[in-house]
Amino acid sequence: MTSSSPAAVSAERGRSHSIKLKLRDMDQLFNSMDPSPFIEKDLDDKAEEFIVGWALEFPREAPVKLLVHLDQWPAQDPKDLIRQAVHNHFAHKAELANLEFRRLMKQGRTSLMIGSSCLAACLVASNMLLHGDATWASILREGLTITGWVAMWRPMQIYLYDWWPVRRRSRIYLKLSHMPVEVIARAKS
Repeated sequence: MTSSSPAAVSAERGRSHSIKLKLRDMDQLFNSMDPSPFIEKDLDDKAEEFIVGWALEFPREAPVKLLVHLDQWPAQDPKDLIRQAVHNHFAHKAELANLEFRRLMKQGRTSLMIGSSCLAACLVASNMLLHGDATWASILREGLTITGWVAMWRPMQIYLYDWWPVRRRSRIYLKLSHMPVEVIARAKS
């Protein structure tokens, strides 16, 4: 699989962005360790990384098209096979990303319940120590308050930061599962 720098990607005014994937043969597109039929096969990790990497370079709303250039054309026309395999692969990746998002949100809810309970218990205990003027009571009050807020760290991390990349991956995979795929025989020079 080769590509010629940013020239591999072209954006024509009013048209979709093109990702050009240059391959020696069709097998180079697929994961060689996957025994599934081609339509259900996983794409090669490097091919997937290349396609996703370029797709992320374009604006989210911009249409994307994959151009697969094959040096060695197989006996049977590979166009429909490659198109369907690419679409199936990215549709499956989108499903997995959506499952990951749902699991993350469930973990966030559980973490929020645990963190909120811990925070409430720490604040109640801290208020009970409010009456003491001793240094140890002041340190304990502050320690309980900090402990309660630290317990909220994980739910806050999930709800503020962790879900963004998962949703972005899901959206890009969904977009790639519907992109036009053209398979072209490369002319020998």
